[in-house]
Amino acid sequence: MSNAFWISLFILFYIYMGYPFFLWFVSFFFLGKKHLEPIEPSVSILISAYNEESCIGATLENKLLLDYPVGKKEIIVVSDGSTDRTEEIVRSFSSKGVQLIVQTPRQGKTAALNEAVSHAKGDVLIFSDANSLYEPSALRKLVAHFSDPSVGYVTGKMVYVDEVGSLVGSGCSAYMRYENMLRRLETKIGSVMGVDGGIDAVRKSLYKTMAPEMLPDFVLPLRVIEQGYKVIYEEGAVLKEPALTQNRDEWKMRVRVSLRSFHALWTMRSLLNPFLFPLTSFQLLSHKVLRYLAGFVQLSLLITNVLMVKTSFFFEFTLLLQGVFYLLSLIGILVPKMAENFLLIRTSAYLCLLNAAAMIAFLKFIAGKKQVLWTPRKG
Repeated sequence: MSNAFWISLFILFYIYMGYPFFLWFVSFFFLGKKHLEPIEPSVSILISAYNEESCIGATLENKLLLDYPVGKKEIIVVSDGSTDRTEEIVRSFSSKGVQLIVQTPRQGKTAALNEAVSHAKGDVLIFSDANSLYEPSALRKLVAHFSDPSVGYVTGKMVYVDEVGSLVGSGCSAYMRYENMLRRLETKIGSVMGVDGGIDAVRKSLYKTMAPEMLPDFVLPLRVIEQGYKVIYEEGAVLKEPALTQNRDEWKMRVRVSLRSFHALWTMRSLLNPFLFPLTSFQLLSHKVLRYLAGFVQLSLLITNVLMVKTSFFFEFTLLLQGVFYLLSLIGILVPKMAENFLLIRTSAYLCLLNAAAMIAFLKFIAGKKQVLWTPRKG
């Protein structure tokens, strides 16, 4: 039983600290950043929208004002069965070259992107969410990497804006800072294993139509890697989105994303073959597979600790630490105001929310459940 405890503890340590340390250490053996030539390929900015009347206008204005030649930039919005004023607002931008495609009946975000790509004329596809606001230079910084023929996909830096200091808002912001640190290190040694989907660019020639249940933010970059190209992170290409503020909204979003990620991992399981993809398989296992299963490892650590508690003072102490951790998490979830004022409470509560959502998603995945329809984030 003690072996199970130590193995669980080691895996948790490796997931959150060991893998980042490994990336940091190995990155010293790789060459520095390549010089990028300024290029201006034709681009297609693709936006899938479902009932986004509150933000779609500002997003389109933002994309029209990006620092990029007008003649080399097209904007395509796919309304996925919207029932509010989304389509009316998008049509008001038609005189500025914005194209609207209406997808009915509702088929989900992935199907919307497939449809948008079939109409896109740009050599580079840019994926934006309906509430994503880019910094003016973001587009140029993304496409500059395509001057390197080995690069097939570029993801930018997501910054969540949390104006109220909520548990999920602060937790999500901290989580993204951690993710962006990993992406920066992974870019130095090969390809990143996770992208946001709200500020991403891919060579159109590498895009492959995806099944509606697939998570495009996950499957598409992995397919680019499978084709022999790199997926890299450009932290100078920044987008800002409002963070969620309610626990229930974050929970629903995390369960949905985790469920679709499990299906994506299964679809792309060939990349976990270390004989065919030695570096990618290691990164994918470390960054994604183990991360999504971390909740089960937490549960194993707790159960084995309880069973070992009477054998020594050490196990009594570690159980006490775990008890404090879960108590703080419970306080953070049940009393959000407490979480707003204490970093430790916010961190423990958000981590437990993430891992519990992934556990529920895994059980749904095992049961064969899928989620095709896409629900936009609510800030």
